[in-house]
Amino acid sequence: MSVLGTRALNRALLARQFLLRRVKDPPLDVIRRLCGMQAQAPFPPYFGLWARVHGFAPEDLSGLLLDRSVVRIALMRGTVHLVTAEDCLFLRPLVQPLLDRDLETNQAYAHALRQVDLPSLARHARAALDEEPRTGAELGKLLAEQHPGTPPAALAHAARGLLPLVQIPPRAVWGRSGRPTYATAERWLGRPLDSQAGLDELVRRYLAAFGPATVNDVQAWSGLTRLGEVVDRLRPRLKTFADEQGRELFDLPDAPRPEPETPAPPRFIAEFDNLLLSHADRSRVMSADARKRVFGVPNGVFPGTVLIDGFVRGTWKIAKTRDAATLDIEPYQRISKKDSAALVSAGARLLRFAAPERAPDVRLHELGKSAA
Repeated sequence: MSVLGTRALNRALLARQFLLRRVKDPPLDVIRRLCGMQAQAPFPPYFGLWARVHGFAPEDLSGLLLDRSVVRIALMRGTVHLVTAEDCLFLRPLVQPLLDRDLETNQAYAHALRQVDLPSLARHARAALDEEPRTGAELGKLLAEQHPGTPPAALAHAARGLLPLVQIPPRAVWGRSGRPTYATAERWLGRPLDSQAGLDELVRRYLAAFGPATVNDVQAWSGLTRLGEVVDRLRPRLKTFADEQGRELFDLPDAPRPEPETPAPPRFIAEFDNLLLSHADRSRVMSADARKRVFGVPNGVFPGTVLIDGFVRGTWKIAKTRDAATLDIEPYQRISKKDSAALVSAGARLLRFAAPERAPDVRLHELGKSAA
């Protein structure tokens, strides 16, 4: 069995994530091939697509949201993802087990829901949303009329787990704001969920976007369990490798696996990007120290990160005033002059994308000296 080292896994992941080189493909195709983009905050997917798609402009994604080609919905790991309409209908039935599990174990709401007739709640929620889209607060208040004694917030949370609820525009439309407002996927897209959706295809889609990977990696990305039996069923059609720890890796036979020394240009990775969240072992893209720093940010905020030579080497954030936009880059380790120049140049382009009407200011801070 061939052994794939960390750099080989890194380059395979970057190639499939369109981070070795930008592509000119339509953003809709890119979102589909990525098997969705984590979108628990409204705007990181715009930055994620900018990093991957040559010439991407904000209206390219806003238009897809407005014409219902893509939607935002709770899917893998129970978090909101931006996916194509077709993938919404395909993926949502497959993740129902993890959403059911959440209703039984969620620390904030499980106790309050213990005595609630969930099938009845689902019927009432669907009827309310068939009338018109509603915010979580509006939906919870209506459901409380049918289920007195249960906090409205718990009832709204249950509805999001029981039904395929998409967050509709203007939420997540570039330059606009709006509270999360929900409609059922069936009503919003005018089509039923995919009754033929299967886990075999889910695993293949994951490997196409994130492989080579272990069974634990697939489970970490999806939030589902017992996928080993699915991978075993697919084994005759997969290629197998081992990592440097001896763990078995699975991959699609024809998926890209570039040479480990393939150049990887500096990249700005969006907040909450699935690049960093979709493996049980994330060493293929960040060291143990980098992981501790990234995941140690207070209040559950997952920062934008900087890739140098394919690996996380720091974080970035943009601050705006009336007239200027400042990009602060905080390195985790020393960066060569060549990479520093490339990073500053790319940072200027990032600011032209994020705030074209403001004067750009890129600040690459010295190691150990923060923006403060």
